[in-house]
Amino acid sequence: MEEIYISIIESLIFASDEPLPASEIINAIKDIDGDEISITPADVENTHELLNQNYEQNGRAFRIMKIANGYSFATRPEYAKYVGYLSSAKSKRRLSQAALETLAIIAYKQPITKPEVETIRGVGADYMINTLLEKKLITIRGRAETVGRPLLYATTDEFLKYFGLNTLKDLPKPREIEDIMKDADFLEQKRKIMMNAIEEDLESDTNLDKDTDQVKTDGDEYDTIE
Repeated sequence: MEEIYISIIESLIFASDEPLPASEIINAIKDIDGDEISITPADVENTHELLNQNYEQNGRAFRIMKIANGYSFATRPEYAKYVGYLSSAKSKRRLSQAALETLAIIAYKQPITKPEVETIRGVGADYMINTLLEKKLITIRGRAETVGRPLLYATTDEFLKYFGLNTLKDLPKPREIEDIMKDADFLEQKRKIMMNAIEEDLESDTNLDKDTDQVKTDGDEYDTIE
């Protein structure tokens, strides 16, 4: 593979908003330079490793990650809390504790039915499952071969992208989860998330009060006109 294609592959991954599969990288190059160009998925993977080695040697703050069977640029883990602080888009998509619990059950037990999720959590799961479906973090994967043939739910590629995973095999094991829960950085981020949630709840309550006052005022004026 010619050296120029290292930079081309790098630029394609950099320009993509979504994790870019090796097949799409190869197709883009061949559509421009012709089918005679010999580039394989192995060449793309070798380029990915070579670029990361160069980033490491030069102390760059980012790497090319394999996420959801594709390649994507991402900042190094040690800078995540600083990037997260500036990321408003991520906070808007933040999942509630109940949604995270439901999603975790589906991720580790998939494919799984709603009654099975409810049995594990001990509460109804209709709202949480609908929320996760709307966010495209889970999808319907057929029906179970049991009485009533309930729907089966499983995670999606969007789930992998959301949590920065390449495959489901990258899910943390129970022991790793316990270690993460004790990590000081994780606890600090959890505290900030909880404080933000409290502030949002207070703001929501304030807006609700204002709306209620407006309705009362409108009602009073309407009664006066009558």
